[in-house]
Amino acid sequence: MEKINVGVIGATGMVGQNYIKLLNNHPWFTVTYVSASPGSAGKTYKDAVKGRWHMDEPIPEAVSELVVGDANDVDLAKGKCDMVFSAVEVAKDKILSLEEAYAAAGFPVVSNNSAHRSTPDVPMFVPEVNWDHSELINIQRKNRNWNKGLLAVKPNCSVQSYVTPIYALINAGYPVEYIILTTLQAVSGAGFPGPGSIQLIDNVIPFIGGEEQKSEKEPLRVLGKMSDGVIVPESNLKISASCNRVPVIDGHLACVSMKFAGKKPSIAEIIEIWKNFRSEPQRLVLPSAPTPPIVYCDEPDRPQPRKDRDLGRGMAVSVGRLRPCNVFDYCFVGLSHNTVRGAAGGAILAAELLKAQGYF
Repeated sequence: MEKINVGVIGATGMVGQNYIKLLNNHPWFTVTYVSASPGSAGKTYKDAVKGRWHMDEPIPEAVSELVVGDANDVDLAKGKCDMVFSAVEVAKDKILSLEEAYAAAGFPVVSNNSAHRSTPDVPMFVPEVNWDHSELINIQRKNRNWNKGLLAVKPNCSVQSYVTPIYALINAGYPVEYIILTTLQAVSGAGFPGPGSIQLIDNVIPFIGGEEQKSEKEPLRVLGKMSDGVIVPESNLKISASCNRVPVIDGHLACVSMKFAGKKPSIAEIIEIWKNFRSEPQRLVLPSAPTPPIVYCDEPDRPQPRKDRDLGRGMAVSVGRLRPCNVFDYCFVGLSHNTVRGAAGGAILAAELLKAQGYF
């Protein structure tokens, strides 16, 4: 397969750097264009991130000498790449218009940002859960008179740690009716440099702006169904979330209590469903798809961020501590790597899905 040339807009920030790292030696995509703020434009990539390259691997040699473009100038990307990953860090209204401008110019755009997550004709992918929402692309292109361009997004980083295990149960015929959710979210989710050390050492911050609303609403859209050209959010599931920032570098943990709508499975059945779960990314053998997508931890004190966040190259969801709940039916703990599965890696998997489905 001939590789597709891709660009990363917002390439100098934390998520942008993760794109650069994860796309290095990717079998389908190669980074040929990077852009960022006007202050970084005109510099080589290595100079633009000098002193603030935060990845645990060196800058890929092929990217280090690329000249950074101005992300606000869509024309600069023309002829240099065929699709773009968006990690721009500007005001929401600017993100809305900028990502639409790239798509209107003919670029498939897959975004880590939240700006378009509630846009009706923009699919929001957890590819193991709602791969079929790609049908929205045809409607989107018709609505906007786009030919080759498209716009797709991924959900909030904390959603990844529990929505796939929940979907696996729903898909097996056990619909979930109520969820009480408490997340313990890593500092890297706040970007660099994150909260000050004096805030988090010997401390937990029981508030992350906007996270609880995202955690309660975004899964309903991911779990929703296509009807008359729109996504109808799942209406039979109610989620109550409490989100906390904890002194962990990477890895979002979710403590979940769930109640089933009808007959509940046994603990043994749930574990078997999770262990055997496979979905469209695994069937398509997408390069970033973890196999298995859900890893069940038998140990009584797992999953743990430091020990389990890198399972499946950071793309798997690990679950454990499944037990009866005194209020609902069962409790469990889920974990995902927030800067891999929950950010750049999740967007790359969505792009792989759209490529495999023939949308670009």
